[in-house]
Amino acid sequence: MSNINLDEFVKEWVDLSNEYKHLETTNINYLDSLENLELLQEQCMKQIKHQRYRMQQISKSVKQYINSKRLTTGENEKLIDLNNNLLKRKAQLYEIEQGLPQKNSLYLKIILGNVNVSILNRSDKVRYKDDYEKFKLILNVIGLLLSFLNIIVNYRALELAFIFLLVWYYCTLTIRESILKVNGSRIKGWWRLHHFISTASAGVLLVWPQGEPWQLFRTQFMLFNVYISLVQYMQFGYQKGVLYRLKALGERHDMDITIEGFHSWMWRGLSFLIPFLFIGYLFQAYNAWTLYKLSHHTDATWQIPVLSILFLVLFIGNTTTTMLVIPQKLRGRIKERYRLKSLSWAMKARRQNKTRDETTINNECSSNNDRYKAE
Repeated sequence: MSNINLDEFVKEWVDLSNEYKHLETTNINYLDSLENLELLQEQCMKQIKHQRYRMQQISKSVKQYINSKRLTTGENEKLIDLNNNLLKRKAQLYEIEQGLPQKNSLYLKIILGNVNVSILNRSDKVRYKDDYEKFKLILNVIGLLLSFLNIIVNYRALELAFIFLLVWYYCTLTIRESILKVNGSRIKGWWRLHHFISTASAGVLLVWPQGEPWQLFRTQFMLFNVYISLVQYMQFGYQKGVLYRLKALGERHDMDITIEGFHSWMWRGLSFLIPFLFIGYLFQAYNAWTLYKLSHHTDATWQIPVLSILFLVLFIGNTTTTMLVIPQKLRGRIKERYRLKSLSWAMKARRQNKTRDETTINNECSSNNDRYKAE
Protein backbone atom coordinates (compact mmCIF):
# COMPACT_ATOMS: atom_id res chain seq x y z
CA MET A 1 0.00 0.00 0.00
CA SER A 2 2.87 2.41 0.70
CA ASN A 3 3.94 2.34 -2.97
CA ILE A 4 0.53 3.62 -4.17
CA ASN A 5 0.37 7.35 -4.86
CA LEU A 6 -2.76 9.43 -4.24
CA ASP A 7 -2.25 11.11 -7.61
CA GLU A 8 -3.13 7.82 -9.31
CA PHE A 9 -6.61 7.90 -7.71
CA VAL A 10 -7.05 11.48 -8.83
CA LYS A 11 -6.04 10.54 -12.36
CA GLU A 12 -8.53 7.65 -12.39
CA TRP A 13 -11.29 10.02 -11.21
CA VAL A 14 -10.42 12.49 -14.01
CA ASP A 15 -10.61 9.68 -16.57
CA LEU A 16 -13.95 8.55 -15.13
CA SER A 17 -15.26 12.13 -15.27
CA ASN A 18 -14.35 12.36 -18.96
CA GLU A 19 -16.19 9.10 -19.58
CA TYR A 20 -19.22 10.51 -17.74
CA LYS A 21 -19.27 13.51 -20.09
CA HIS A 22 -19.45 11.05 -22.97
CA LEU A 23 -22.31 9.27 -21.16
CA GLU A 24 -24.18 12.58 -20.79
CA THR A 25 -23.82 13.29 -24.52
CA THR A 26 -25.06 9.78 -25.38
CA ASN A 27 -28.02 10.20 -23.03
CA ILE A 28 -28.97 13.56 -24.59
CA ASN A 29 -28.85 11.97 -28.05
CA TYR A 30 -30.96 9.08 -26.78
CA LEU A 31 -33.62 11.41 -25.32
CA ASP A 32 -33.73 13.43 -28.56
CA SER A 33 -34.11 10.22 -30.58
CA LEU A 34 -36.87 9.09 -28.23
CA GLU A 35 -38.80 12.33 -28.75
CA ASN A 36 -38.31 12.07 -32.51
CA LEU A 37 -39.50 8.45 -32.34
CA GLU A 38 -42.72 9.48 -30.59
CA LEU A 39 -43.31 12.21 -33.19
CA LEU A 40 -42.76 9.74 -36.04
CA GLN A 41 -45.13 7.24 -34.39
CA GLU A 42 -47.86 9.91 -34.16
CA GLN A 43 -47.32 10.89 -37.80
CA CYS A 44 -47.54 7.24 -38.91
CA MET A 45 -50.78 6.73 -36.97
CA LYS A 46 -52.33 9.88 -38.45
CA GLN A 47 -51.33 8.86 -41.97
CA ILE A 48 -52.69 5.32 -41.45
CA LYS A 49 -55.96 6.83 -40.25
CA HIS A 50 -56.00 9.14 -43.27
CA GLN A 51 -55.31 6.20 -45.64
CA ARG A 52 -58.19 4.20 -44.19
CA TYR A 53 -60.56 7.15 -44.34
CA ARG A 54 -59.71 7.76 -48.01
CA MET A 55 -60.08 4.05 -48.77
CA GLN A 56 -63.53 4.03 -47.19
CA GLN A 57 -64.52 7.04 -49.30
CA ILE A 58 -63.22 5.37 -52.46
CA SER A 59 -65.11 2.13 -51.67
CA LYS A 60 -68.29 4.10 -50.97
CA SER A 61 -67.96 6.07 -54.21
CA VAL A 62 -67.30 2.88 -56.21
CA LYS A 63 -70.47 1.27 -54.83
CA GLN A 64 -72.50 4.33 -55.77
CA TYR A 65 -70.96 4.31 -59.26
CA ILE A 66 -71.78 0.60 -59.72
CA ASN A 67 -75.40 1.15 -58.67
CA SER A 68 -75.83 4.19 -60.92
CA LYS A 69 -74.99 2.63 -64.31
CA ARG A 70 -74.28 -0.57 -66.23
CA LEU A 71 -70.55 -1.33 -66.40
CA THR A 72 -68.65 -2.18 -69.56
CA THR A 73 -66.06 -4.96 -69.83
CA GLY A 74 -63.19 -2.49 -69.48
CA GLU A 75 -64.78 -0.89 -66.41
CA ASN A 76 -65.23 -4.30 -64.80
CA GLU A 77 -61.53 -5.05 -65.26
CA LYS A 78 -60.58 -1.68 -63.75
CA LEU A 79 -62.95 -2.36 -60.85
CA ILE A 80 -61.33 -5.75 -60.18
CA ASP A 81 -57.85 -4.16 -60.20
CA LEU A 82 -59.05 -1.41 -57.86
CA ASN A 83 -60.55 -3.91 -55.38
CA ASN A 84 -57.34 -5.96 -55.43
CA ASN A 85 -55.30 -2.82 -54.77
CA LEU A 86 -57.58 -1.89 -51.85
CA LEU A 87 -57.16 -5.34 -50.31
CA LYS A 88 -53.40 -5.16 -50.79
CA ARG A 89 -53.29 -1.74 -49.15
CA LYS A 90 -55.26 -3.03 -46.14
CA ALA A 91 -52.65 -5.78 -45.68
CA GLN A 92 -49.82 -3.24 -46.04
CA LEU A 93 -51.36 -0.95 -43.41
CA TYR A 94 -51.77 -3.91 -41.05
CA GLU A 95 -48.06 -4.76 -41.41
CA ILE A 96 -47.08 -1.14 -40.75
CA GLU A 97 -49.24 -1.13 -37.61
CA GLN A 98 -47.30 -4.09 -36.18
CA GLY A 99 -44.30 -1.80 -35.63
CA LEU A 100 -46.38 0.89 -33.88
CA PRO A 101 -47.73 0.99 -30.29
CA GLN A 102 -51.33 -0.21 -29.97
CA LYS A 103 -54.06 0.72 -27.50
CA ASN A 104 -54.70 -1.69 -24.63
CA SER A 105 -57.95 -3.62 -24.50
CA LEU A 106 -60.49 -2.83 -21.79
CA TYR A 107 -59.43 -5.96 -19.87
CA LEU A 108 -55.77 -4.86 -19.82
CA LYS A 109 -56.76 -1.33 -18.76
CA ILE A 110 -58.67 -2.78 -15.81
CA ILE A 111 -55.83 -5.13 -14.83
CA LEU A 112 -52.73 -3.06 -15.66
CA GLY A 113 -54.02 0.49 -16.04
CA ASN A 114 -52.77 2.65 -18.91
CA VAL A 115 -49.36 0.94 -19.14
CA ASN A 116 -48.25 0.55 -22.75
CA VAL A 117 -47.68 -3.16 -23.41
CA SER A 118 -46.84 -2.82 -27.12
CA ILE A 119 -43.60 -4.55 -28.15
CA LEU A 120 -42.15 -2.68 -31.13
CA ASN A 121 -39.31 -5.05 -32.02
CA ARG A 122 -40.45 -8.10 -34.05
CA SER A 123 -37.86 -10.44 -32.55
CA ASP A 124 -38.93 -9.38 -29.04
CA LYS A 125 -42.56 -10.13 -29.99
CA VAL A 126 -41.65 -13.63 -31.12
CA ARG A 127 -39.54 -14.13 -27.98
CA TYR A 128 -42.48 -13.11 -25.78
CA LYS A 129 -44.75 -15.51 -27.69
CA ASP A 130 -42.23 -18.34 -27.20
CA ASP A 131 -42.08 -17.56 -23.46
CA TYR A 132 -45.89 -17.85 -23.41
CA GLU A 133 -45.67 -21.30 -25.01
CA LYS A 134 -43.01 -22.45 -22.54
CA PHE A 135 -45.11 -21.12 -19.65
CA LYS A 136 -48.13 -23.14 -20.79
CA LEU A 137 -46.09 -26.31 -21.26
CA ILE A 138 -44.32 -26.11 -17.87
CA LEU A 139 -47.51 -25.33 -15.95
CA ASN A 140 -49.29 -28.14 -17.80
CA VAL A 141 -46.70 -30.64 -16.57
CA ILE A 142 -46.85 -29.27 -13.01
CA GLY A 143 -50.67 -29.46 -13.08
CA LEU A 144 -50.47 -33.07 -14.30
CA LEU A 145 -48.19 -34.06 -11.41
CA LEU A 146 -50.28 -32.26 -8.78
CA SER A 147 -53.59 -33.69 -10.00
CA PHE A 148 -52.09 -37.20 -10.08
CA LEU A 149 -50.71 -36.69 -6.58
CA ASN A 150 -54.14 -35.57 -5.38
CA ILE A 151 -55.61 -38.87 -6.60
CA ILE A 152 -53.14 -40.79 -4.45
CA VAL A 153 -53.23 -38.50 -1.39
CA ASN A 154 -56.44 -37.00 0.00
CA TYR A 155 -55.02 -33.92 1.73
CA ARG A 156 -56.91 -30.61 1.83
CA ALA A 157 -53.84 -28.35 1.66
CA LEU A 158 -52.65 -30.18 -1.48
CA GLU A 159 -56.10 -29.78 -3.07
CA LEU A 160 -56.13 -26.05 -2.38
CA ALA A 161 -52.59 -25.67 -3.72
CA PHE A 162 -53.62 -27.34 -6.99
CA ILE A 163 -56.85 -25.33 -7.37
CA PHE A 164 -55.02 -22.07 -6.55
CA LEU A 165 -52.48 -23.01 -9.25
CA LEU A 166 -55.39 -23.36 -11.72
CA VAL A 167 -56.75 -19.91 -10.78
CA TRP A 168 -53.33 -18.28 -11.15
CA TYR A 169 -52.56 -20.18 -14.38
CA TYR A 170 -55.76 -19.29 -16.24
CA CYS A 171 -55.78 -15.71 -14.95
CA THR A 172 -52.16 -15.28 -16.14
CA LEU A 173 -53.06 -16.82 -19.51
CA THR A 174 -55.84 -14.27 -20.06
CA ILE A 175 -53.44 -11.40 -19.33
CA ARG A 176 -50.65 -12.81 -21.51
CA GLU A 177 -53.03 -13.52 -24.38
CA SER A 178 -54.40 -9.98 -24.18
CA ILE A 179 -50.84 -8.66 -24.44
CA LEU A 180 -50.18 -10.99 -27.38
CA LYS A 181 -53.35 -9.76 -29.09
CA VAL A 182 -52.21 -6.14 -28.72
CA ASN A 183 -48.93 -7.18 -30.38
CA GLY A 184 -50.53 -8.79 -33.43
CA SER A 185 -51.38 -12.34 -32.34
CA ARG A 186 -54.61 -13.52 -33.94
CA ILE A 187 -56.32 -15.06 -30.90
CA LYS A 188 -59.99 -15.10 -31.77
CA GLY A 189 -63.37 -16.26 -30.63
CA TRP A 190 -64.07 -19.17 -28.41
CA TRP A 191 -60.54 -20.24 -27.48
CA ARG A 192 -59.85 -16.90 -25.79
CA LEU A 193 -63.22 -16.91 -24.02
CA HIS A 194 -62.45 -20.49 -22.95
CA HIS A 195 -59.69 -19.25 -20.61
CA PHE A 196 -61.93 -16.60 -19.03
CA ILE A 197 -64.56 -19.27 -18.26
CA SER A 198 -61.85 -21.62 -16.95
CA THR A 199 -60.61 -18.83 -14.65
CA ALA A 200 -64.12 -18.38 -13.27
CA SER A 201 -64.51 -22.16 -12.82
CA ALA A 202 -61.22 -22.44 -10.92
CA GLY A 203 -62.23 -19.49 -8.73
CA VAL A 204 -65.54 -21.16 -7.82
CA LEU A 205 -63.70 -24.42 -7.07
CA LEU A 206 -61.35 -22.55 -4.74
CA VAL A 207 -64.22 -21.29 -2.56
CA TRP A 208 -66.16 -24.60 -2.61
CA PRO A 209 -66.23 -25.61 1.08
CA GLN A 210 -65.05 -29.00 2.28
CA GLY A 211 -67.93 -31.45 2.62
CA GLU A 212 -69.49 -34.65 1.34
CA PRO A 213 -70.45 -33.23 -2.12
CA TRP A 214 -66.84 -32.19 -2.72
CA GLN A 215 -65.52 -35.60 -1.65
CA LEU A 216 -67.96 -37.25 -4.06
CA PHE A 217 -66.73 -35.09 -6.95
CA ARG A 218 -63.06 -34.80 -5.96
CA THR A 219 -61.62 -37.98 -7.55
CA GLN A 220 -63.57 -37.46 -10.78
CA PHE A 221 -62.28 -33.88 -11.06
CA MET A 222 -58.66 -34.94 -10.48
CA LEU A 223 -58.96 -37.72 -13.09
CA PHE A 224 -60.39 -35.16 -15.51
CA ASN A 225 -57.36 -32.89 -14.99
CA VAL A 226 -54.94 -35.78 -15.48
CA TYR A 227 -56.62 -36.68 -18.79
CA ILE A 228 -56.81 -33.07 -20.02
CA SER A 229 -53.16 -32.43 -19.12
CA LEU A 230 -52.03 -35.51 -21.09
CA VAL A 231 -54.07 -34.52 -24.15
CA GLN A 232 -52.82 -30.93 -23.98
CA TYR A 233 -49.23 -32.12 -23.72
CA MET A 234 -49.68 -34.19 -26.90
CA GLN A 235 -51.35 -31.22 -28.62
CA PHE A 236 -48.71 -28.68 -27.68
CA GLY A 237 -45.92 -30.85 -29.06
CA TYR A 238 -47.77 -31.46 -32.33
CA GLN A 239 -49.07 -27.90 -32.82
CA LYS A 240 -45.66 -26.34 -32.22
CA GLY A 241 -44.16 -28.46 -34.99
CA VAL A 242 -47.01 -27.67 -37.40
CA LEU A 243 -46.80 -23.93 -36.67
CA TYR A 244 -43.04 -23.99 -37.26
CA ARG A 245 -43.48 -25.62 -40.68
CA LEU A 246 -46.36 -23.33 -41.72
CA LYS A 247 -44.46 -20.21 -40.62
CA ALA A 248 -41.42 -21.36 -42.59
CA LEU A 249 -43.67 -21.73 -45.67
CA GLY A 250 -45.21 -18.28 -45.03
CA GLU A 251 -48.69 -19.74 -44.46
CA ARG A 252 -49.06 -18.67 -40.80
CA HIS A 253 -48.31 -15.50 -38.84
CA ASP A 254 -45.23 -15.43 -36.56
CA MET A 255 -47.45 -14.54 -33.58
CA ASP A 256 -49.88 -17.47 -33.98
CA ILE A 257 -50.00 -19.66 -30.88
CA THR A 258 -50.95 -23.17 -29.83
CA ILE A 259 -54.42 -23.65 -28.32
CA GLU A 260 -56.17 -26.29 -26.21
CA GLY A 261 -58.74 -27.03 -28.91
CA PHE A 262 -58.82 -27.65 -32.64
CA HIS A 263 -58.14 -25.25 -35.50
CA SER A 264 -58.22 -25.69 -39.26
CA TRP A 265 -54.43 -25.43 -39.67
CA MET A 266 -53.98 -28.40 -37.32
CA TRP A 267 -55.76 -30.87 -39.60
CA ARG A 268 -52.80 -32.50 -41.30
CA GLY A 269 -51.60 -35.34 -39.08
CA LEU A 270 -53.90 -34.48 -36.15
CA SER A 271 -56.77 -36.80 -37.02
CA PHE A 272 -55.51 -39.33 -34.44
CA LEU A 273 -55.95 -36.68 -31.68
CA ILE A 274 -59.55 -35.78 -32.57
CA PRO A 275 -61.07 -38.77 -30.68
CA PHE A 276 -59.08 -37.82 -27.57
CA LEU A 277 -60.38 -34.24 -27.84
CA PHE A 278 -63.99 -35.40 -28.04
CA ILE A 279 -63.48 -37.74 -25.09
CA GLY A 280 -62.27 -34.71 -23.13
CA TYR A 281 -65.34 -32.74 -24.19
CA LEU A 282 -67.61 -35.63 -23.13
CA PHE A 283 -65.75 -35.70 -19.81
CA GLN A 284 -66.74 -32.03 -19.35
CA ALA A 285 -70.38 -32.94 -20.05
CA TYR A 286 -70.11 -35.79 -17.54
CA ASN A 287 -68.74 -33.35 -14.95
CA ALA A 288 -71.71 -31.05 -15.59
CA TRP A 289 -74.15 -33.97 -15.17
CA THR A 290 -72.46 -35.17 -11.95
CA LEU A 291 -72.53 -31.66 -10.50
CA TYR A 292 -76.17 -31.29 -11.49
CA LYS A 293 -77.02 -34.43 -9.51
CA LEU A 294 -74.90 -33.22 -6.57
CA SER A 295 -76.84 -29.93 -6.56
CA HIS A 296 -79.76 -31.91 -5.10
CA HIS A 297 -77.61 -33.14 -2.20
CA THR A 298 -78.67 -32.05 1.27
CA ASP A 299 -75.27 -30.38 1.86
CA ALA A 300 -75.14 -28.73 -1.59
CA THR A 301 -73.92 -25.11 -1.81
CA TRP A 302 -74.27 -22.49 -4.55
CA GLN A 303 -70.88 -23.47 -6.04
CA ILE A 304 -72.23 -26.81 -7.33
CA PRO A 305 -74.94 -25.58 -9.76
CA VAL A 306 -72.68 -22.73 -10.93
CA LEU A 307 -69.88 -25.18 -11.74
CA SER A 308 -72.39 -27.45 -13.48
CA ILE A 309 -73.40 -24.59 -15.78
CA LEU A 310 -69.78 -23.58 -16.45
CA PHE A 311 -68.74 -27.14 -17.38
CA LEU A 312 -71.79 -27.41 -19.64
CA VAL A 313 -70.84 -24.14 -21.39
CA LEU A 314 -67.28 -25.42 -21.89
CA PHE A 315 -68.61 -28.68 -23.36
CA ILE A 316 -71.00 -26.90 -25.76
CA GLY A 317 -68.41 -24.30 -26.82
CA ASN A 318 -65.59 -26.80 -27.42
CA THR A 319 -67.78 -29.31 -29.25
CA THR A 320 -69.53 -26.71 -31.42
CA THR A 321 -66.29 -24.97 -32.41
CA THR A 322 -64.60 -28.25 -33.33
CA MET A 323 -67.64 -29.51 -35.25
CA LEU A 324 -67.71 -26.27 -37.26
CA VAL A 325 -64.01 -26.46 -38.12
CA ILE A 326 -63.98 -30.10 -39.33
CA PRO A 327 -66.61 -29.74 -42.15
CA GLN A 328 -64.95 -26.50 -43.23
CA LYS A 329 -61.63 -28.31 -43.55
CA LEU A 330 -63.24 -31.28 -45.33
CA ARG A 331 -64.67 -28.91 -47.98
CA GLY A 332 -61.20 -27.57 -48.59
CA ARG A 333 -59.59 -30.98 -48.99
CA ILE A 334 -60.55 -31.21 -52.69
CA LYS A 335 -58.52 -28.10 -53.45
CA GLU A 336 -55.68 -29.41 -51.32
CA ARG A 337 -55.77 -32.77 -53.13
CA TYR A 338 -55.65 -31.03 -56.52
CA ARG A 339 -52.78 -28.83 -55.32
CA LEU A 340 -50.81 -31.84 -54.12
CA LYS A 341 -51.54 -33.69 -57.39
CA SER A 342 -50.32 -30.69 -59.37
CA LEU A 343 -47.24 -30.56 -57.18
CA SER A 344 -46.53 -34.26 -57.77
CA TRP A 345 -46.90 -33.73 -61.53
CA ALA A 346 -44.46 -30.82 -61.36
CA MET A 347 -41.96 -32.85 -59.29
CA LYS A 348 -42.30 -35.81 -61.66
CA ALA A 349 -41.67 -33.56 -64.68
CA ARG A 350 -38.69 -32.02 -62.88
CA ARG A 351 -37.23 -35.47 -62.18
CA GLN A 352 -37.74 -36.50 -65.81
CA ASN A 353 -36.00 -33.33 -67.03
CA LYS A 354 -33.18 -33.91 -64.54
CA THR A 355 -32.79 -37.55 -65.71
CA ARG A 356 -32.85 -36.41 -69.36
CA ASP A 357 -30.18 -33.76 -68.66
CA GLU A 358 -27.99 -36.27 -66.82
CA THR A 359 -28.34 -38.74 -69.73
CA THR A 360 -27.39 -36.03 -72.24
CA ILE A 361 -24.36 -35.03 -70.15
CA ASN A 362 -23.22 -38.65 -69.81
CA ASN A 363 -23.58 -39.21 -73.58
CA GLU A 364 -21.56 -36.08 -74.31
CA CYS A 365 -18.87 -37.14 -71.86
CA SER A 366 -18.73 -40.62 -73.44
CA SER A 367 -18.46 -39.20 -76.95
CA ASN A 368 -15.71 -36.80 -75.83
CA ASN A 369 -13.77 -39.67 -74.25
CA ASP A 370 -14.10 -41.73 -77.42
CA ARG A 371 -12.88 -38.78 -79.47
CA TYR A 372 -9.88 -38.24 -77.18
CA LYS A 373 -8.99 -41.94 -77.40
CA ALA A 374 -9.21 -41.84 -81.21
CA GLU A 375 -6.89 -38.82 -81.30
